[in-house]
Amino acid sequence: MSGRTRLALCAFAATLLASGALLPLVEGTGWLLQAALLLGVQGGVGALARRVPLARSLTIAAQALVTLLLLTVVFARDQAVFGVVPGPQAVMRLGELLVAGGEDIGTYAVPAPMTDGIRLMVVGGVVLIGLAVDALAVTFRSAAPAGLPLLALYSVAAGLGDGGTGWLWFLLAACGYLFLLLAEGRDRLSQWGRVFGGANRSPGGLSDGLSGRSGGASAPVRTGRRIGVLALGIALVVPLALPALDSGLLGGRGGGSGKGSGGGTITAVNPLVSLKDNLNQPENREVMTYRSNAQDPRDLYLRILALDEFNGSEWRSSTRRLTDVPDRLPQPTGLGRDVSVTEIRTNISTSPSYQQDYLPLPYPASEVAIGGRWRYEPEGRTLIGDKGQNTGGAQYEVSSLIVQPTAAQLAAAGPPPRGLLSEYTQVPDSLPNVVAEEAEKITEGSANAYERAVKLQSWFASEGGFRYSTSVSSGTGSSAIARFLRDKEGFCIHFSFTMAAMARTLDIPSRVAVGFTPGALKGDGAYSVGLRDAHAWPELYFEGVGWTRFEPTPSRGSAPTYTLPETPTDGASDPAQPSAGASAAPSALPSAPESCSPQMRRQGECGLSAAPGATAPTDRGTPAGTVLLVVLGALLVLVLPLLPLLWRIRARNRRLGSGGRTPADAAARALAAWQEITDCVWDYGIAPDESLTPRKAAARIVRLGGLDITTAEAVHRIAGAVEQVLYAPEPRLAAGLTEDALTVRAGLEANAGRGARLRAKLAPRSAVRVVWAVSDRRASLVQRWTDRPGRGRWTARWRRLSRQHG
Repeated sequence: MSGRTRLALCAFAATLLASGALLPLVEGTGWLLQAALLLGVQGGVGALARRVPLARSLTIAAQALVTLLLLTVVFARDQAVFGVVPGPQAVMRLGELLVAGGEDIGTYAVPAPMTDGIRLMVVGGVVLIGLAVDALAVTFRSAAPAGLPLLALYSVAAGLGDGGTGWLWFLLAACGYLFLLLAEGRDRLSQWGRVFGGANRSPGGLSDGLSGRSGGASAPVRTGRRIGVLALGIALVVPLALPALDSGLLGGRGGGSGKGSGGGTITAVNPLVSLKDNLNQPENREVMTYRSNAQDPRDLYLRILALDEFNGSEWRSSTRRLTDVPDRLPQPTGLGRDVSVTEIRTNISTSPSYQQDYLPLPYPASEVAIGGRWRYEPEGRTLIGDKGQNTGGAQYEVSSLIVQPTAAQLAAAGPPPRGLLSEYTQVPDSLPNVVAEEAEKITEGSANAYERAVKLQSWFASEGGFRYSTSVSSGTGSSAIARFLRDKEGFCIHFSFTMAAMARTLDIPSRVAVGFTPGALKGDGAYSVGLRDAHAWPELYFEGVGWTRFEPTPSRGSAPTYTLPETPTDGASDPAQPSAGASAAPSALPSAPESCSPQMRRQGECGLSAAPGATAPTDRGTPAGTVLLVVLGALLVLVLPLLPLLWRIRARNRRLGSGGRTPADAAARALAAWQEITDCVWDYGIAPDESLTPRKAAARIVRLGGLDITTAEAVHRIAGAVEQVLYAPEPRLAAGLTEDALTVRAGLEANAGRGARLRAKLAPRSAVRVVWAVSDRRASLVQRWTDRPGRGRWTARWRRLSRQHG
């Protein structure tokens, strides 16, 4: 192995060891494998460029270009040209992710969840540090300065961590740097032969000066040690001088303890930022339960707060005056006496792990009976914890109003008060013109604000071709709204914020509420609300009715009956079982003197030194073909085993991510959910039997899978929905099939052993469908080739020519 190859490997290892200091700052470790893969490719490109050889600047430029391409493929593939080249849209996407990552870092406590933005910042930062280390230590053959970027990486981790990142991470980073120094020293000594040791004595008592041994350390070794000690000393001192940031990665906002660990505490400093992560939780952890005397719990959304200020970069809650909680909350703003109102009572119990400053309440609440230190914000009608008070383990009773306006009352609503209209219709100058233009186009011909609001809701929910997906970034600014209108893909925050912004351009006062959908009915009559029930929805103001909920997000929650005047009230949703859960919803030769001409360089006549006993290095390095084969082989070994897993994830997201509220959409969702659980149980060893009816197939799945009652009920609900689609003249489909499919998957996983779980994830049996599809496609192409027009005529002519020449 050549000295430069050893240097490159040591630079790679040193960067990875130093990046380990970031592990305590974020959740999960998958990003480190991703960063290692990108570093390997980046280092391979550097080795090839130095082998050519290219100029140093060109080598670094080639590595930087490949690094940009890699980051584009990983983080902005959908926006890139041909999926690889970073065009303007890809650059914009990367910029948006960096902005979102900065916002997330400023919000979350340590360890922060691995959002797309934070992943880009962490992986991209490690790769850039790796490029700097490789350039300094390998390309410029100067390992000592390469400790500076490593020091910067460790110092950032030490400064952001809670009390430092620990001695273990420091020792790993220090060891990586020392190995890099040792590799460089060995490389330099190997190129110049034995070191002239000076005063060493031979056995005869004479000083030979060329012995490979020395009574003391040589000057290069002593210099290397001094540099190493100096760098390590700086690494110790710098983190101590950095301030300890204990309320978030960069000073998180909000109350709470500010720590992300400690028994699984859910620290929702900003409910909006954490919403996407809640929807993507692998387990729908229960955050609260409640009992209510409401006849139809579909409208019993549990509201946390309202975001009423849009500054172009984000929606946020305005700073308002807090008061003591009154015994009876004031009459809701704008609610008239002629609107039908029913008062209900709800008893709520929150999980001890759910610690939030804002108290979840049905809207509008009229009375709240709760102990502890709480304050009241009148404009948003929210309760906020005071002096560290939070919702963890709270039990409270709420009286609230079910407001039931008619379509006629909403259509006849008068103009809102001037102050309210001015405040809640403000939009920033940065809002793209396409938002207002699209809103005018959608609502063209509407007679009043109510008709415009209903048309906006219908356009988002079913008519506009939007797709529900929690895999997109969670930005809420003007650029995120424009991107959402272009890509037509997002989840509840995109639908709600975009509809609210459009409503404001139409002079309809609007804001966005954040909270939870009603949850799922339990066997004891209570309702369970989980993390994946987190939701956001727009509220529009109508004089005489007040703030009114709308539901533009497809396959989530339920649209209020007053927003669908032409839709029968006995829709497909079952009032006893509200919708729950998320739809899937970086010159092999030493430098020559500057006076050496290019011709002399090519002929190898550039002398570098006249040191006694020096010999020119003869190692030509690792062959370029070998390096390329190793890099390609590593990529192949890493990617091929993951193909079944990636296909399975893609199939699941496609099946469970469909939207729309039309009967055809509901039927397609039911069939897709059944296909998903069929493949899921197959992955766990229960092969499908297509000769059985859905009902018998469901019973077989429950029996062979040993499923519990909850999971079994989910299987039978999906089977019943499939039978409705296949056999009923007018299918009546229950909501929440996506959640049921996820429940079945969780139940199968819980009952399976570790080996079965790994097999189901890494080598799913249902992936054989890809082989079947390829086989069917091949057979179809062969048949089309056989049946192509004119084939018989050409075959007959060929036979006649063969006989004539035979």
